[in-house]
Amino acid sequence: MRVKVILECTETGDRNYITTKNKQKHPERLELKKYSPKLRRYTLHRETK
Repeated sequence: MRVKVILECTETGDRNYITTKNKQKHPERLELKKYSPKLRRYTLHRETK
């Protein structure tokens, strides 16, 4: 049961990435360090609803 999730930058608010996750194994929100093109550096991206 994989679902698509959108990752949003915590600093700029841009929604840069789409990924998938298994909701049964990981019900909590996903947090990853990803590249932010606007800031040109790696920032924390969180899953949005």
